[in-house]
Amino acid sequence: MTTTPVLTPAILGISLSALAGAGLGLLGWRWYARRAARRALVEAVTGGAFDFVKDVLVPDGNGGSYHLDFLLLTMRGLLVVDLRDVSGNVFGGDQMTEWTVMEGAKRTTFPNPQSALYDRVAAVKALAHDVPVEGRIVFTRRAVFPKGMPKWTIRVDALDSEFPGLDRGTLAAAVDRWLPGWQQAKGATAPSRLNNPKPLAIG
Repeated sequence: MTTTPVLTPAILGISLSALAGAGLGLLGWRWYARRAARRALVEAVTGGAFDFVKDVLVPDGNGGSYHLDFLLLTMRGLLVVDLRDVSGNVFGGDQMTEWTVMEGAKRTTFPNPQSALYDRVAAVKALAHDVPVEGRIVFTRRAVFPKGMPKWTIRVDALDSEFPGLDRGTLAAAVDRWLPGWQQAKGATAPSRLNNPKPLAIG
């Protein structure tokens, strides 16, 4: 004859505690994974920079301001980075008003980011004076461009080829002439409450 185990309050409490602990552990792992992924993304964006600021506002010259995801001091001058984290096939062009993202049956659009990038580059140029200022729209590795990439658009893994990470001494010598303009631009920034890109999806 078999008997059915009786769930006493103590056993039930232990079981619920174990389940709650497992749930908290999973949440903790996901939080840690997201944090690690975000840190790795920041390192990938800033790997070729001598110095950088992240999530800042710069004056637009008309009493307002522009948000910058990143502003980097590189061996080529200053670099404005508009960081985009979208997943799927991206279809965009220099003359297109909107760019489209296709992921399976899901279709989304967003405004062509090139014009906004040009405005941000111009605002930084006004602060940095004679220092060269470039801009890039940088997509994470989750984006694919089956029809080719529009002007000034690259994926994050291509940043290192354009702005290679050098040893600190070599990079310091290369950026020395840009330091006054960099300090001028950096000093004009203020913290921004905006935070791009959207949270990374961790499987």
